[in-house]
Amino acid sequence: MRYPKMAFLLLLSVLFTSCGARKKVSSHSVEIVNYSSETPDEIEIVKASAEDEKTFKVIENALDYLGTKYSYGGTTEKGMDCSGLIYTAFLQEDIPLPRTSRDMSLLGDRLNLDEVIPGDFLFFETSKKKKVINHVGLVVELDAENIYFIHSTSSRGVIISAMGENYWREHFVMARRVQ
Repeated sequence: MRYPKMAFLLLLSVLFTSCGARKKVSSHSVEIVNYSSETPDEIEIVKASAEDEKTFKVIENALDYLGTKYSYGGTTEKGMDCSGLIYTAFLQEDIPLPRTSRDMSLLGDRLNLDEVIPGDFLFFETSKKKKVINHVGLVVELDAENIYFIHSTSSRGVIISAMGENYWREHFVMARRVQ
């Protein structure tokens, strides 16, 4: 029963991708529509327009690091911090960014949360001692109820979280889009 469904989903994925409506961002074969796990095998992302192909490649690059452990200053599969994840995912598509979340927060256009699309940045202040931006995530999926973003946390490494989680909602500062 599982294999006919996967074949059907693969066929739909090919059809939707060809007309630019959806993009599969993982080579794995399990569809996850509404997930609660931090390491899904596949995430479907609604495309805003055909010119966003590079954005989706950046997202795919970031998703390749799911499960990577946290390492302050790290930018490899051996370990990475939040800005290292974003920096590396963009650099793989020849898009240079500043190395720190604080410097990244100065780029692009500021957005309201209801304006974000996959590929936008979310910035947070998580330090109890300083009121400065010190955390960044990359939006990977939207649905009617939540914004999902990939980031690296010191306790769990590279994961996907939702803006609906109290911690992230309380520490959110701004969203930005870098063209």
